[in-house]
Amino acid sequence: MGTARATAPAKTDASPRPKAATAATAATPWGAVVVLEEVAVPQRAGDRRFSVVVQLLEPRDGGQLVRFAYTTDGSTRRGPVTMRARDLERLRAALERAPVLRSILGFEPASTAEAR
Repeated sequence: MGTARATAPAKTDASPRPKAATAATAATPWGAVVVLEEVAVPQRAGDRRFSVVVQLLEPRDGGQLVRFAYTTDGSTRRGPVTMRARDLERLRAALERAPVLRSILGFEPASTAEAR
């Protein structure tokens, strides 16, 4: 499998890529795709800084793909992707602003999960 790389720099905050902006594209083993939603969770290990990225991708022939990657120095890199358990809550919060991606991953909105 080749490395997938977004044509626009990945966001480094825990927020989705705005749809109104020019849609970013990426290369995957299934061909070129459009990045529909993206959330990034900034992390740090010692003095290294990076972000875990979860993207909702759409190939030209339709369908949906979900990519988990990480970014370093503005470049998207493929796995392995490792997150600390405490960072999963930050991912859940970021997915509040990416409803389609949240639904595909099976994350309930925080308000629904807290009601239990």
